[in-house]
Amino acid sequence: MSEETASGETAVEEAASAVDDARDAAVAAITEALGDGVVETHVDPGQDVWIRVANASWQDAAAAAKAAGYNYFSYVSAIDWMIAPEGRYEDTEFDDPIEESENTTKLPEGSGVAGGDTRFQVLARVESPTQHIGITFKADLADDMTIGTWSDIFPGADWHEREAWEMYGVTFAGHPGLRKIYLPGDFEGNPLRKDFPLLARTVKPWPGVVDIEEIPEQLEAQLEAEVMAAFEAENPSPEGSA
Repeated sequence: MSEETASGETAVEEAASAVDDARDAAVAAITEALGDGVVETHVDPGQDVWIRVANASWQDAAAAAKAAGYNYFSYVSAIDWMIAPEGRYEDTEFDDPIEESENTTKLPEGSGVAGGDTRFQVLARVESPTQHIGITFKADLADDMTIGTWSDIFPGADWHEREAWEMYGVTFAGHPGLRKIYLPGDFEGNPLRKDFPLLARTVKPWPGVVDIEEIPEQLEAQLEAEVMAAFEAENPSPEGSA
């Protein structure tokens, strides 16, 4: 290995180490600010940071992040970790039947990076324009689907939280006005929940889920013969073979 190559690799390793140190320092700063409010963290060296916080520490996490220089707000959203019911009213007669025990609403093992203990979680992303590091925060939602708002710390979170409220049913305590963005005022339900019934597809199935007619036996035999004849014409048997 040449001296130039060795020095280049050392420079890359040192740069990666510096980035990792920076992300570890980001986690340390948030952990110091929130204490036991930090539930779990994960650092992907040179790539990203995830921090799961307690529900009660959600607003404090926003304040701590902004104080630490993460003042670029990217998004707030929610996720439903429930395994979606299979079929969604669209199975055809040719689909394999699903046993009742298999078509459940159980949670998958684990809930993404930094884990989770509930079906629903909220997620938020902030960036530091000067440190060039981003942090994804997440928190579990209890049955009341309530968590504190980030809109008083990051005003841009306002309509993101309205969307999460509309689509998932998350209530952001302290939000100045949770109201619908996309759906009619009298619409009931939260369309991005995995168990939301796609009633429109009961009337009109998804494209591709159509009635399929079986091929008549005579026509099927004819097609098979034509396919075999075409194959044999393109791939003649060697002379003398059986």
